[in-house]
Amino acid sequence: MSHTTTINVSGMTCGHCVNSVTEELTGLKGVENVAVDLHAGGISEVTITSSLTLDPQEIGEAVAEAGYLVVAANA
Repeated sequence: MSHTTTINVSGMTCGHCVNSVTEELTGLKGVENVAVDLHAGGISEVTITSSLTLDPQEIGEAVAEAGYLVVAANA
């Protein structure tokens, strides 16, 4: 069974940013796919598909490791 988690990330501006976030999130246990809807300079939506339920703190730490910040949907 797949789980889908959608987060909002601020600060991403280009393909390199997308690659950095994707690489960190893909490293989490159970992650099968990461799709990024890039809004340069704004809030980008990141959808994570995984075989396990992901810990929101682990997701936040992975995004922070890439140099970005998970934000609330209405930020």
